[in-house]
Amino acid sequence: MIRIANAPVSYGVFELARPDLVALPEGEELARWISEAGYQGIDLGPVGLLGRGDELVDRMQRHHLELAGGWVDLPFAGTQEDFESALAGLDDILDVFVTAAETGPALAPLPTLADSGSAERKARPGGAPELTLVGDDWARFADRINVATARVRARDLEPTFHHHACTHVETPEEIDALIASTDVGLTFDSGHLLIGGGDPLPDFRRWRDRINHLHLKDARTNILQEALRADDPMRSVWEKRVFVPLGQGDLVVDELVDEIVGSGYSGWLIIEQDVVPRSTEDVERAKRDQIANREALRKWFA
Repeated sequence: MIRIANAPVSYGVFELARPDLVALPEGEELARWISEAGYQGIDLGPVGLLGRGDELVDRMQRHHLELAGGWVDLPFAGTQEDFESALAGLDDILDVFVTAAETGPALAPLPTLADSGSAERKARPGGAPELTLVGDDWARFADRINVATARVRARDLEPTFHHHACTHVETPEEIDALIASTDVGLTFDSGHLLIGGGDPLPDFRRWRDRINHLHLKDARTNILQEALRADDPMRSVWEKRVFVPLGQGDLVVDELVDEIVGSGYSGWLIIEQDVVPRSTEDVERAKRDQIANREALRKWFA
């Protein structure tokens, strides 16, 4: 069973947003837009965006949506003090997932763990060999992932880990190390894999047994080189629209979706298109793009 979801980040609602430039949609509006576009699920977005407790349950039921997942980044490469402080707040976030899971959805939501990255990684989207953690640094990083994974499972939830631009799990080699050093499932993100130097079709096949969550995303890799020349490369990647509607970037969409369907994958497939709107017109464009993205998958998921 594959269910199709969308995410607040597709409308610019995430940590790189510029609310000083443009008013972004609130949780109620986002839920309505995503439901009307034909999606079955929604990602959590910033904690509280969709509400908590009864408010969350009511909103999801009224819009016929289920919670698919949600970004939870922790400073896995930070100091022990920073990591323990962030870990202490994890339970509060997991409360939201537990509430959603207790409603008996067709597919349970997956807390989506990720690394918080570092200033050095944020200055070099796409990664670089000299930025890769090795030896004791990597062993400590992996041990902390295992600690967080156990914390999630203790709440009767199953975690997944998101490889992501500007973090310490970005390149195919770093994803290989994650798989070898932990037992957490993998969120396979086709767009972030493209800008991290991977090849989505063979890499999906290679990691298939560990993939328990999917983010389907198209990307223009040539934008990465332009962004690296900016003063703030990470922000530039998003503002220059490295992520585009399905079929407008470098992703072989049809071949990858055929492979996903044929592989027997069962779980959430979340369409994402991270954008940083700078005007009301950009928000409206994002809304239209997500309708088009859902329509692009109709031939597989009517």
